[in-house]
Amino acid sequence: MSHATQVATDPVKQFSVFTENRVGRLSDLTSLLKANDVHIVALTVLDFTDTTILRLVVDDNDRAREIMVNNDFPYTECDVLAVEINDESDLKEVLAALLEAEINIHYVYSFLKRPEGKSALVFNIEDPDVAAQSLNNRGFRVLTQSDIAR
Repeated sequence: MSHATQVATDPVKQFSVFTENRVGRLSDLTSLLKANDVHIVALTVLDFTDTTILRLVVDDNDRAREIMVNNDFPYTECDVLAVEINDESDLKEVLAALLEAEINIHYVYSFLKRPEGKSALVFNIEDPDVAAQSLNNRGFRVLTQSDIAR
């Protein structure tokens, strides 16, 4: 089975958590997740005047959903493309693969830590299946949700 096929059937999920912009909300959520053995593997924070959006990828989506619902953290979720890289020097080739496939990138952020010292990038993009195929053709591994589950 190709990585592109796996992406279509088991894409990495991103949660966008909406919270008021006040001290401690990120700490509250990360503490709740940690207490329930849910690991944040990628994170970015967008800060606005009144609200904050926490975008995160976790290793246990079902448990994360339950924690957020039970603790009044409104969220949405969407599929993202996660591609494994060896180090920052791979960024140019990843971007070249996406450009070649004429893929528009909405935003990108990096994983916090991955096993074996490899990193990964999270992309919110148009047409993830075409992007995955282009990345696979250049030798990059596109991750699935099961790749990051513990």
